[in-house]
Amino acid sequence: MSLARTLGIGLTGLNGQLIEVEADVGNGIPAFILLGLPDAALNESRERIRSAARNSGIPLPNRRLTVNLTPATLHKRGSGFDLAILLAALAADCSITPAAGVVYLAELGLDGSLRPISGVLPAVMAAVRDGYPNVVVAAQNQSEAELVPGASVRSYAHLSQVLADCGANPLELQYRARHDSPARTTVGWSATRTPALDLSEVVGQAQGRYALEVAAAGGHHLLFTGPPGAGKTMLAQRLPGLLPDLDDAQALETTAVHSLAAGGRPITSLLRRPPFESPHHSASMVALIGGGSGIPRPGAASRAHRGVLFLDEAPEFSSTALDALRQPLESGVLTLHRASGTASYPARFQLLLAANPCPCGRNLGKGTDCTCTPMQRRRYLARLSGPLLDRIDMQLFVPQLSPKELAGRGTSESSAVVAARVREARGAACDRLKRWGIGTNAEVPGSILRNELRLLSATLAGLNRATESLRLSARGYDRVLRIAWSIADLNSHPCPTADDVDVAIQLRQHGKGDVG
Repeated sequence: MSLARTLGIGLTGLNGQLIEVEADVGNGIPAFILLGLPDAALNESRERIRSAARNSGIPLPNRRLTVNLTPATLHKRGSGFDLAILLAALAADCSITPAAGVVYLAELGLDGSLRPISGVLPAVMAAVRDGYPNVVVAAQNQSEAELVPGASVRSYAHLSQVLADCGANPLELQYRARHDSPARTTVGWSATRTPALDLSEVVGQAQGRYALEVAAAGGHHLLFTGPPGAGKTMLAQRLPGLLPDLDDAQALETTAVHSLAAGGRPITSLLRRPPFESPHHSASMVALIGGGSGIPRPGAASRAHRGVLFLDEAPEFSSTALDALRQPLESGVLTLHRASGTASYPARFQLLLAANPCPCGRNLGKGTDCTCTPMQRRRYLARLSGPLLDRIDMQLFVPQLSPKELAGRGTSESSAVVAARVREARGAACDRLKRWGIGTNAEVPGSILRNELRLLSATLAGLNRATESLRLSARGYDRVLRIAWSIADLNSHPCPTADDVDVAIQLRQHGKGDVG
């Protein structure tokens, strides 16, 4: 026959759509025409496909070849259609007979080798969702593709192996010894790039340690301010070690984001540990929230999904980049609009900020040691806008350690001990909130806080007074309540007490001193 079809997957963000690859071999001047809004990388596939077919023993027909990717109105991007296009072309020329209903996801090398592509996990998820569980990928993408429940995955190292399984005459295939060898061994890639740091290494800072525990228990955002060297960064870097492992659904969703950002590097297992992203303060808004030419790519905020986004020296970031985080802090989703399309990425992360009191860092007490001008101090702190700070649950001052504390031996609890309490607190919160489909206290909407989870008037008396004296916004009021529920869970209280609410107010408003 002169017309044949195979299947591929086109990705728009994390959303995959089934693409039908149609190939027609006809008479006329020999040509290779590619239709369906391909991008530059996909247009270049014509030369990759010609060379790969020739070097695998079955060259493309020297006729007019037309390939159409449908739906034609959807922009197609990347090299992941190479294998599907080639098999459709050879099937149209009656050289092979590929199995029906199989989705092909692989890039081709000039020698016919199958090379891994990025985004295999969300692509296979889309194929299974649309009722096409049979998937063919490059050998280096096999482990990643098999992470999707219900997927039936076959992997190959070379095109000649695929053609043999599609009914090609073995005598026509030019097998070489290097093609029969196993696929190159690669090292799996994980989003957790830094080893776990233990909380026992932090000297002093009892209130900062307690704030970390509350933040881990409820999924709350946290701001540390204080002089340089007080331990703000040390505390923040130890939050991931207090968080529980991701469940199956969270791990699959998080790994799908990192599959897009992996750049073709293989992912061999689900990301079970919460990711930790700490971009440099020179990062642009695009690097932080995502973007780029064509369909926007995920940024650090999406890579930190279900984990921690830590912005050290937060006032050194541009105010535009910082304010771009305000919407995902509320919604947990980043929707990026560009002229060529729209992409949505999950971005439910815990935001940790660390800031000095001024550019020189010595604006403490009476500020006699500070060398900054009043204008410099105002400009420095103004980068953390009021609406952004209002979305940060806890805002804590981290004091300078005394010589006695620095010289002490230190008897701080380890991360494992604190993490055990966090798991118990999260379990209590999950039991309470599961009827609404909510996992952490930080996600509880205000309507539930004021109705089903409403506290007694006597318990709220201190918060009502603080609302007037501290000028808490409605958002700030609700965040104090969420913190109070996390404190109650840590204290094994069925609901927050007046003391729990008072501690929550202290953690919200730059409280100083130790918390018992």
